Amino acid sequence: MNAIVSWGMLGADAADFGEVDLARRSVLGLVMGLGSLVCVWVAAWSSPQGLAPGTPSSVEAFANEVDGLGSAGEFTGAVLVARGNTILYETAYGLADRAQGIPNMPDTRFNLASLDKMFTGVAVMQLVERGLLSVDTKVGDVLPDYPQREVASQVTVHQLLTHTSGLGDYFDSPLLPAGLSQLDGLDDYFALFANEGLLFTPGSATRYGNSGFIVLGLIIEKVSGMRYYDFVRKNVFLPAGMTSTGSFAQDESFLPRAIGYTTVDYFGEETGVLSDNWALLPMRGGSAGGGYSTVADIFRFSRALLEHRLLSPAATELTFAGKARTRNPDTVFAYGFMGRMEAGHRAVGHGGGCAGATNTFSIYLESGYTVVILSNMGAGPMTLIDYLTEHPLE
Repeated sequence: MNAIVSWGMLGADAADFGEVDLARRSVLGLVMGLGSLVCVWVAAWSSPQGLAPGTPSSVEAFANEVDGLGSAGEFTGAVLVARGNTILYETAYGLADRAQGIPNMPDTRFNLASLDKMFTGVAVMQLVERGLLSVDTKVGDVLPDYPQREVASQVTVHQLLTHTSGLGDYFDSPLLPAGLSQLDGLDDYFALFANEGLLFTPGSATRYGNSGFIVLGLIIEKVSGMRYYDFVRKNVFLPAGMTSTGSFAQDESFLPRAIGYTTVDYFGEETGVLSDNWALLPMRGGSAGGGYSTVADIFRFSRALLEHRLLSPAATELTFAGKARTRNPDTVFAYGFMGRMEAGHRAVGHGGGCAGATNTFSIYLESGYTVVILSNMGAGPMTLIDYLTEHPLE
């Protein structure tokens, strides 16, 4: 089995499934055996009765679903629901730090897993809008020293953004998990797959993977002349007002932070023991995933996108538009985002999962709702996604 820390879509056939579908399968594997564990849970900060005045009944029903899962210990994390600029529901359940008894709060920073891919997609499209890059640009045009010539001469920015490049996943590297603590920058990630060739002819298939988004991060650095982390902070996080978001190092103090908990090891094998996920994480996340944020900051990101503070209206729609289909006919890859239809409602966003983190972020374009779910343990977010699919917010 592939390394379970892979940001978001896990497993050898990841490219052929939507993020939500494969994350659901993977997360269920993460929590096998949890029923036999005896845990003490803390419900924090809010309850369904604390909803904003005049909240629609569909949101109240969703809040009751969250409350039921949280109270039963089946969801630990934070949830935010908004319509337009108005936050209708914001709550948190469970423990951010079990050893210290610290509860999750709405301002707790959670590991984002693959949600960072959206920031990378937006950053790339900002460079395209500035005329510094094209979606048709080939890797070798920007990174002439790329070790694998077939990658440099064939793969385009468009293919990297849509998981159609033929590149694989650096989490499959034989250098891991021993080298996780050494992953502190994009060059460290790149070293894991720099000499690997293509799995298929670029553009001929889809395969979700993380390596392509590391290459995109390196392209951003080369074109902008800035470190990736500095570029997204200046051009994405600050304009959006995302003051609690970043690719913080594991040995860095950035409280309040949720520690992830899991009962599996790096290879996805069940241990039967609930423990923190420190040993399963890189030192620092990168352009493919692993940063940290809060539900409120991800909501701010959605507003900045919809208010065109990050990209022009035309570039925003191009970024959201589906480009490559998965096996799920209702799910498509966009530029760092994923699009899907839920009960006839068009949604764009991304999901993410690794050992000790399960997240989903959706903007419902027609109804105006935004839903952010960040979790530091368990399959609760997948249950909530299923609920929203069957009971869309009205």
